[in-house]
Amino acid sequence: MIGATGSGRQGSGGQAELRAEELASRFPPLLVEAERVAQSVAQGTHGRRRAGSGDAFWQYRRAQPGDGAGAIDWRRSARSDHLYVRETEWAASQTVWLWLDGSPSMHWRSDTGLPTKHSRARLLILALAALALKGGERVAPLAGTAPPCWGNGALSRLADALERAADAPPAPPDRLPRHATLVLAGDFLDPLPQIQARMEALAGLGAGGHLLQVLDPAEETLPYAGRLRFQGLEGEGELETGRAEDLRDDYRRRLTAQRDGLAAMARGLGWSFATHRTDRPAAACLLALAQKVGGQAP
Repeated sequence: MIGATGSGRQGSGGQAELRAEELASRFPPLLVEAERVAQSVAQGTHGRRRAGSGDAFWQYRRAQPGDGAGAIDWRRSARSDHLYVRETEWAASQTVWLWLDGSPSMHWRSDTGLPTKHSRARLLILALAALALKGGERVAPLAGTAPPCWGNGALSRLADALERAADAPPAPPDRLPRHATLVLAGDFLDPLPQIQARMEALAGLGAGGHLLQVLDPAEETLPYAGRLRFQGLEGEGELETGRAEDLRDDYRRRLTAQRDGLAAMARGLGWSFATHRTDRPAAACLLALAQKVGGQAP
């Protein structure tokens, strides 16, 4: 492990970790729940298939708590006030890069007895991260600039990084190694061409991707009747109708077309696509997602 000797570089790293832990401390019930859900499905998952080691240089990164002294590139570190680790492309590709949609529509729910879409998606993302960490892998937010994390406190640091990058889109491709593994969770109700352009940019690196669409049950069934006003959460405006039930068939056709389009896009990129409703148990969804990420399911 990196010691607290020499120039005191460990001190700055330790302070950063403590700050991350402090910021993430507002999520303890969420982290406990994520660990619980992960543990409930751990027996049905296995680690990802690895193609083997490689030594192609990818990048230097700042050392973090948990890095062994043997991982430090002392020549690079001698030119700086910080310790650096030399990462190979293979090592970087073993990180699971996670993205959580933080747009306003994700914070909606049709009933106070249900979690918001964002709450459920965040739980699934963190539970998946817990499984990856238990399997010896690293996890990283796909949005923002936070580095991959692992070891003690990694789940808390990831929760904080996801919170700080709540409104950010997926990272530009130049931040990722080739053949990275990506998991993106959101409602994916944006226009399909816009979604496809973002995904194609990421897939251009050879990244393996997994899209998880999380919806409220009312978004699937449109159960409303009578006079109703629909208000857009992202600047779409308002729609007032005297008979909401008259919109149901057309709405369901459009939702089916959106899902079919997402599934076709994912197939075309060699990615997977799955859906989840917030009124259904999280564990079954997590198991299926973890198996796909682990290469155990098509």
